[in-house]
Amino acid sequence: MTLWRWAGARVSGLRVRLLLAFVLLGVTTTAVVASGSYVQARTVILQQAQDAAVTSLTDQLTKYYPIAQLPPTQDDLDILAQRLSDRKTTTVVVYRDLRSQGVGVTDALTPELRQEVGDGQIAWQRVVLDGEPKLIIGTQLALERPDGTSRPSGLEVYSVRSLLPEQQSIDQLATRAWLTGGLSLVLAVLLALLAAGSVLRPVRELGRAARSLGEGDLTTRLTVRGVDELADVARTFNETAGTLERQVGELRRMESDARRFVADVSHELRTPLAAMTAVTDVLDEEAEHLPGDAGRAARLVSQETQNLTQLVNDLIEVSRFDSGTARLAQDDVDVAAAVTATLRIRGWTDRVRAELPSGVVARLDPRRLDVIVANLVGNAFRHGVEPVSVRLSADEDWVTIEVADRGPGLDPEVLPHVFDRFYKADTARTRSEGSGLGLAISWENARLHRHGERRGSLVAGNGPGGGAVFTLRLPRDTTDDGGAR
Repeated sequence: MTLWRWAGARVSGLRVRLLLAFVLLGVTTTAVVASGSYVQARTVILQQAQDAAVTSLTDQLTKYYPIAQLPPTQDDLDILAQRLSDRKTTTVVVYRDLRSQGVGVTDALTPELRQEVGDGQIAWQRVVLDGEPKLIIGTQLALERPDGTSRPSGLEVYSVRSLLPEQQSIDQLATRAWLTGGLSLVLAVLLALLAAGSVLRPVRELGRAARSLGEGDLTTRLTVRGVDELADVARTFNETAGTLERQVGELRRMESDARRFVADVSHELRTPLAAMTAVTDVLDEEAEHLPGDAGRAARLVSQETQNLTQLVNDLIEVSRFDSGTARLAQDDVDVAAAVTATLRIRGWTDRVRAELPSGVVARLDPRRLDVIVANLVGNAFRHGVEPVSVRLSADEDWVTIEVADRGPGLDPEVLPHVFDRFYKADTARTRSEGSGLGLAISWENARLHRHGERRGSLVAGNGPGGGAVFTLRLPRDTTDDGGAR
């Protein structure tokens, strides 16, 4: 399909269309001009030959005009035909049923031609005799009356003249027309290529510049040539690229400042938070002994301090992803044991249905795997319905961990934004137990794991029986010693 699409694009390209347009215009113009010139020249040549033949025949007939006596004998017809013939012209004389001898053209005399000649007109006809074009011109001699006037005599004279020289001239004219057409076609192709090059060169440069700009090179500019429409397009592109570069640069600066601010604030908060955590540890021990509101306040302070600590840690982790300093500390990990440890540390072992086949070993970052699994299971508890299940599977190249719950599932409008930072499906809920960064951090951690062209992924969806399903796939870069895969 790609080859056909490429071939179709080449055939329907602007260069091909310009070339076809020029060729079509050249062929059409050449055909019209050459055909018109050929027809006009052919008509003129034949008309000149016809006029010359008529003039010659008329001049010769004046020597024998009018005829003094009728009917003529066969000898009279033969002698008259011989006298009217010359090197270029053969003449046949017809009087009723008598015809001059020695000429084999009388069969070519059509009834229409004889009718016109019989009516006293000078008529002509073009025929082909023995493969050669001929011109037959017929007229009728007049008979002298006693009073000096004349009347038609019924003596018909037909002059037969070869049109071979004229046909050769016409053939040469046709050959020249074809040669002219061919040269015009070649010239049209050359002009089309020249025009296509002059028009398509800026278009190709514009296409390359647009692709470069789309790939992120905001310094791309076009060279402006001339003052035509294409030059206006180039200037507009340069102005647009300049504006875009300034705006993107400003946005990048603002984003960099915001990230630096968040990172700096997060790091600055770690010291006071460490002190606050130490204080809340004491409050947690004394909260049970404090009366009423004091106990509740102590527990609230302790909980909010933990939440703030988690938020700061998440922001620091996000800043590492943004700055590109996040690195993997890989090790050969028994995935089933690592997932079991994650559930046990957080007290979820009895609440999670785990299908964790042993012997699945992969080269992973165990800390990041713990963060991913904890976020996914914790998210299932908070927003789904128990029981929550964790299922592990593996093949030669991949390790797959699937976390599912039995809740209502994810709304289709929510799915595209599940891994966005600080995204909340319920926009009216301004407070939540989490920071809104857990799934985003899990997604980044999954993509950090890669081996060659294989990169880890985290995908959200809904199960066929309902409930949200999160699928983690990590490349398996290790050699298994006979365990289940």
